[in-house]
Amino acid sequence: MIDRTAVRRRFARAAPHYASASRLEAEVGMRMLERLEYVKLAPLRVLDAGCGPAREAGALRDRYAGAQLVLLDAALPMLRLARPAGGFLSRLLSRRAPLAVCGDLERLPLAASCIGLAWSNMALHWAADPLAAIRELHRVLMPEGLLMFSTLGPDTLKELRAVAGAARVHAFADMHDIGDMLVAAGFADPVMDAERLTLTYADARALLADLRASGQTCALAARPRGLAGKGFLSALTGGLDRLRRAGRLEATFEVVYGHAWKAAPARAADGRAIVRFVRARDAGR
Repeated sequence: MIDRTAVRRRFARAAPHYASASRLEAEVGMRMLERLEYVKLAPLRVLDAGCGPAREAGALRDRYAGAQLVLLDAALPMLRLARPAGGFLSRLLSRRAPLAVCGDLERLPLAASCIGLAWSNMALHWAADPLAAIRELHRVLMPEGLLMFSTLGPDTLKELRAVAGAARVHAFADMHDIGDMLVAAGFADPVMDAERLTLTYADARALLADLRASGQTCALAARPRGLAGKGFLSALTGGLDRLRRAGRLEATFEVVYGHAWKAAPARAADGRAIVRFVRARDAGR
């Protein structure tokens, strides 16, 4: 179980240097944008859920120029970085400033059926209850709206887990379990896939510094609370450094990608069935 308060504090503390330290999130965001090339969508509102410094916000605004962009993060310092002040050029182009919302993925402070595209890059694994977060994303999506996300899978940081122990390194959900959560939340035809990316570091201290700078340290509710001490740190760095190959330490990250549509409702709120009629000229499209 994830400690929400610890997550918020870690990312608030990491905000000033997060963008330069989070190489993986930047790369995955670019790969998600490439996948969006194949999706036909004209959303009225786009939600960047767990936006961090909102690196992909500019690309999303360019792709969906007429849409209102909603930036959501639980850490207020991240939102301050994510939402720069609107300038003359934005006003000249009649662009609405992004709406910044401080909130939790599991309790989205948004109305039902108000979002056309829910986008979430590498945030879902920080939810204490991923199913609750997915249900919330389903709730705020309009019928036939799209959820597109990336998250971490179980092979992530397996080198660090082997040395530090499971009590100090998160266990991430399997791709198939996430797919089951999407179906349980009401999404139609979820599509899931995964890839393994490897980042290399000069040594263990460089890896640990990168994780701290990007806010990605242990936030388990049952994590050890006392100071680990120099002995533990020495054993940890020594154990990791023994895993180096050709003078470099490899860190594995399993990245899970998913997208799913919110199906149009089959019944009205009062229980009556909804019947849709399709014009003959549209039937073959």
